[in-house]
Amino acid sequence: MAAAVRRIVHLYQGLTPDRLSELEVCYAPDAHFKDPFNEVEGVAAIRGIFEHMFTALHSPRFVITQQIVQDQRAFLEWEFRFCIKRWKPDLEHCIRGASALSFDGQGRVTHHRDYWDAAEELYEKLPMLGLLMRWLRRTMSTSEK
Repeated sequence: MAAAVRRIVHLYQGLTPDRLSELEVCYAPDAHFKDPFNEVEGVAAIRGIFEHMFTALHSPRFVITQQIVQDQRAFLEWEFRFCIKRWKPDLEHCIRGASALSFDGQGRVTHHRDYWDAAEELYEKLPMLGLLMRWLRRTMSTSEK
């Protein structure tokens, strides 16, 4: 399983539009993928998510910061760094999250679930929505400010 995890980490840390075909090597044909915005089945649909990422974002890249591997499962902590083409293309953003992965007997990913807080990591950074999200966080917090 260690080789399969190394392969997926290598893919994500070096992901470019030219390397999207490698998803077919790393993922089972009927793999399930879920993140806060998408839930899809199959390598073609997973590839579509990453094609859209490269269309919408400038210089997207993943940095894997931690790995836990046990049996047929892996948990990867990561930073996703990117610039948004439509806003300020030179302002880098960073989303911190984690992926839970399950592998089949051939070392291909069968289940990929990304966990990250869209409110904290993305919405709070948007101009108008950010004001509302920060206000909601302060209002709902039990800690004294």
